[in-house]
Amino acid sequence: MTQTQALAILKTGANVFLTGEPGSGKTHVINEYVAYLRAHEIEPAITASTGIAATHIGGFTIHSWCGIGIKKQLEKRDLEKIASGYIKKRVGRARILIIDEISMLLPGTLAMVDVICRKIKGSAASFGGLQIVLVGDFFQLPPVVRYGENNPQGSLIKESSARFAYDSPAWASADLTVCYLGEQYRQDDANFLEVLTAIRCDRFENRHLCHIKKRKIQRHLAPSYAPKLFSHNVDVDRVNEEMLVKLPGEAKVFLMLSKGPRPIVDALKRGCLSPEKLSLKTGAAVMFTKNNLKGGFVNGTLGVIEGFDKTSGSPIVKTRNGRKILAELMDWALEENGVTRAQITQLPLRLAWAITVHKSQGMSMDEAVMDLSDVFEFGQGYVALSRVRRLTGLHILGWNDKAFLVHPEVLAMDTKFRTQSDKTMQTFSGMAENKIVIMHEQFIHSCGGKIVSGSRIGISQTICKNRNAQGERRWERTLALIQSGKTLADVAKMRSRTEGTILEHLESLRALNKLSVQDIAHLSHGFEQEITKINDAFRELNTDKLSPVFEKFGGVYSYEKLRIARLMLNKEFVQKIPVPTGFIKIMEEYPSAYLPWDKTQDEKLRELFLKCSPVAGLARTFNRTRGAIRSRLAKLGLITKI
Repeated sequence: MTQTQALAILKTGANVFLTGEPGSGKTHVINEYVAYLRAHEIEPAITASTGIAATHIGGFTIHSWCGIGIKKQLEKRDLEKIASGYIKKRVGRARILIIDEISMLLPGTLAMVDVICRKIKGSAASFGGLQIVLVGDFFQLPPVVRYGENNPQGSLIKESSARFAYDSPAWASADLTVCYLGEQYRQDDANFLEVLTAIRCDRFENRHLCHIKKRKIQRHLAPSYAPKLFSHNVDVDRVNEEMLVKLPGEAKVFLMLSKGPRPIVDALKRGCLSPEKLSLKTGAAVMFTKNNLKGGFVNGTLGVIEGFDKTSGSPIVKTRNGRKILAELMDWALEENGVTRAQITQLPLRLAWAITVHKSQGMSMDEAVMDLSDVFEFGQGYVALSRVRRLTGLHILGWNDKAFLVHPEVLAMDTKFRTQSDKTMQTFSGMAENKIVIMHEQFIHSCGGKIVSGSRIGISQTICKNRNAQGERRWERTLALIQSGKTLADVAKMRSRTEGTILEHLESLRALNKLSVQDIAHLSHGFEQEITKINDAFRELNTDKLSPVFEKFGGVYSYEKLRIARLMLNKEFVQKIPVPTGFIKIMEEYPSAYLPWDKTQDEKLRELFLKCSPVAGLARTFNRTRGAIRSRLAKLGLITKI
């Protein structure tokens, strides 16, 4: 699924699990969705499972947001206390709850969040009727579990041996629509991407190990400028301190500034990758800790301190590509309902001779030195390797038997998630564009938001059958270039697009019968036999979905190759996919759910409401959800905005 498709599904108000490989753009999709909601005067609750992740996205930890704190269990008195304090106001006004890095949240914690939301919202619906958006990748580092802890007497949530959030009953009750992002924006090295995919699919073989072995170096030959990834903080602190002391001259110290309530400030500090006290010298290896595309850096960009500005005293960083950047103070803030609750200010830098694997999560690094000999957790090696963009940036000192393993349970769930995502995409792409627009607007109204003038825009042409003229013109420019014999890379460069986007154009053109197999025959140059083999697999499996074929070959063929091969299948080779759960289920239960209201219906709704008909009864009468009924009542001025 593409980022645009996932965003369009989020806008319907469906409960969503947004996942994908590292570098697939999960954070970008969430940022786009948050911007969309705010443009319609809706403020989402933005949270994450860890302090670092929460600081990255400018939100709370989920524990803080719902008042759980460090509790492992929720008793009745805890629930009553939470539901009567300031948390009640926070949860009560929320309409959308986003939880990032869901892989690091225990199932019991997710269940507690569900119970609290239901209690405060006064609703038996999952999470009290909030749109719940869970974001993350279960191949990343899992939550820490301390086994042997007994459930206190009176606990409302009975903790089991389950470890992952998807084991929680709250996950099942949320009826999540899975959006599995399939594009890759971090790794641009085909061989390295194949290695990572093989690990992820548990198909790691000797040929993949050969690539790793070529990057093995002796410890004394490790490049000093590349950060070293360690499993433990003590090793990181030791290396960074030792290397800084070795540099000549006196260190220049930059102290973090802060404002706001101390507990929130402290939480921001714990989650910030830049330290409270940052000591720098000319020659120090550093890493940027924040994204600033205009400034020319992202979280993970490496460089060396070349000196300090004579006027401001700010450090001048020379990046690996030779660019010089004046590093200036930046803010990390926690906002709630558009108001800044607390803020810290520091240079977006940290010493980069060493960093923990845990803190590197979410980074895109140019180079890294890593020793996977002491890996102790499933997925830890995969996380470390996937921080680096290409094989040439990998310097590996060693590895153990667990370094290239992923959790077998997660592997099985991942296959299930891919299948669910494919079904969602197939169903959604078959829906009329005007119906999807209505779904978007219905959800905005149900959240008490406003339709901004001029914002009624059809969703991406990549997911609708009813293509608009502008979209078709864009595709036709791509078609002309492809028909002239250009490669995917050529067209992407000439059109300033990614190769994934160009493939979307070609898939759309194929669906419109504007693209022939002859037009794209040259795209298979050099791997014609592989294309034949792949298409035989599509036919053998009787599917036009990518995931089953990808799994059949164990990740040997990239999704890009599979998509090219699929373009060359006979047009009539299409498999009808069963309707998934989630937002489609609403349509089945409430046939009129997303149809516009007419004057007659409005008059009848007004009449029945004034006769004290309950919302549940009105929902049955009009074949619409309770949320839609409340939204319409608010529109008619019969109740206050919800």
